Amino acid sequence: MNFDELIERRGTHSDKWDRMETLYGVPSADGIPMWVADMDFHPPASVQRALEKMLAHGVYGYFGDDRDYLSAIRWWMETRHGWKVEAPWIFTTHGLVNGTALCVDAFTQPGDGIVLMTPVYHAFARVIKAAGRRVVDCNLVVENGRYVPDFAAWDAQMTGSERMMMLCSPHNPGGRVWTAGELRGIADFCKKHDLILVSDEIHHDLVYPGAKHLPTAVAVPDLVDRLVTMSATTKTFNIAGAHSGNVIIADERLRKLFAGRMAALGISSNSFGIEMATAAYTPEGAAWLEELITYLDGNRRVFDAAMNALPGIRSMPLEATYLAWVDFSGTGMPATEFIARVERDARIAASHGAGFGPGGENALRFNLATPRSRVIEAVDRLRDAFRDLQ
Repeated sequence: MNFDELIERRGTHSDKWDRMETLYGVPSADGIPMWVADMDFHPPASVQRALEKMLAHGVYGYFGDDRDYLSAIRWWMETRHGWKVEAPWIFTTHGLVNGTALCVDAFTQPGDGIVLMTPVYHAFARVIKAAGRRVVDCNLVVENGRYVPDFAAWDAQMTGSERMMMLCSPHNPGGRVWTAGELRGIADFCKKHDLILVSDEIHHDLVYPGAKHLPTAVAVPDLVDRLVTMSATTKTFNIAGAHSGNVIIADERLRKLFAGRMAALGISSNSFGIEMATAAYTPEGAAWLEELITYLDGNRRVFDAAMNALPGIRSMPLEATYLAWVDFSGTGMPATEFIARVERDARIAASHGAGFGPGGENALRFNLATPRSRVIEAVDRLRDAFRDLQ
């Protein structure tokens, strides 16, 4: 796979490229979009072939007979993650933001508290608030340059009105791969406060050498009666436009509640997402993924070396994801200033840290899943934008 290829995405209705100027004021002509979490790479050839086969047939009716699809998911989870999943546990949603919304709807009531480990993926809070539930921000703390849970502080925040906890594993935006001990601590916290745990594991395949993702279901099997896991092919294989994800529930009681909401809302799968996922979860897709991880590892090293050489700026070491979390607090600049330098001077669109909740105010998130020449260009621009610090 040629990850160095510069693929023109402007004018293709790309959220990442075609809304950059409107939302960030970064000119589309020469701006670098490093905000939306999709990649500037082609997916595995197996995915492309699956779509070409559908196009060649030319009839796009309702999808049926999902046995191959379910088998592909089960094979992938067991082969790559050591997790044995049964077919009846798997529900297919229109992406994992949709999956999040369905979990909120199925397992909580208006006014209930939902715990977030902040800063964290911004869509969680957006969905929770839109559903009339209450966000309970439990701040992560930084130890040795990376985020860790603070269970004692979180215990003190609980009021008894909380019903659910959302876990981002691996963590977005901090890039943490939670350890078995940390997952055990999170499980114990949920048991203590009678919380259902929804574990969003969409980044589980994007893990760098030296780290290993543990599915929450594997790390804490005794949590089965209150655990819901969400996963997808979309982030791993750059097929987010398929808007397809999986909610996996082993517990029968929780499955019935979730299935009831799916039925009430009339949600069913789209054939394109099913076919793409089935084609991705194959040995060919796995080989493509290994090449991708090696390439992304090179990108993060280039980016981190440049950012960490700038006084007062620190890029949190990534264990997973292609999303660099950069802390500007050491510069002493207000957010308005460092954001202006990135957007106006460097002509880069990066996600504003404040949108990820408490603890993100002095940070920006940069998407590194783009050809290396573009990452190098971005770091050169950032050096120039912060040259006075050097």
